[in-house]
Amino acid sequence: MQGITKALRLHGRQLRHTVLQHMNKGIFSWATLISRIQSESPTVIIPHMGLENITVSQILEAKGEAEAGAVYWCDTSNLVHEAVKHMTAHNVGALVVLKSGDMKQLAGIVTERDFARKILLPRRPSEEIRVEDIMTEEDKLITVSTSTNILRAMEVMTDKHIRHVPVFDEKVVGMISIGDVVRAIVDQQHQEVKQLKKYIRGDYY
Repeated sequence: MQGITKALRLHGRQLRHTVLQHMNKGIFSWATLISRIQSESPTVIIPHMGLENITVSQILEAKGEAEAGAVYWCDTSNLVHEAVKHMTAHNVGALVVLKSGDMKQLAGIVTERDFARKILLPRRPSEEIRVEDIMTEEDKLITVSTSTNILRAMEVMTDKHIRHVPVFDEKVVGMISIGDVVRAIVDQQHQEVKQLKKYIRGDYY
């Protein structure tokens, strides 16, 4: 019962820093974040188990990305405008970049920020530039595994100043974002509050 309280007490400052850091970059806002949490997660998505027990695997399952074929990706040879259309179609902010479509051959990651900074601002033609020219390459790529704890994932994303992290278990199995992390934390806190209210009312014996 006290697991999430302890976790938030130990990591609350880091969580606030993470959210503020990412929300203040002009792409997201607090209103957008709350709106997304309410619209994408109106009900409980992960059973109450405490943040210290939640792994990336639970987040992927809650997102419906634990099943085969649920990973959004593109090839290094794809044109940038094709990748952006793919992101828009699936309402995602990043794509895993693969070598020749092989899920075991991770080449990098391409994000909305890459498109904004490397295509829109310099006014380069997205119809003529390939993904490999603007992506974050494999040697600079940060990944997590399905067994990574959610708090560790949050720490990595904060330290490296990134919003999207590919999940790699010998092959690409998914992607998590800072929004996924925040949503899981809010959801766990909501469930703990409900349990505490039941306890106060005497529903637990």
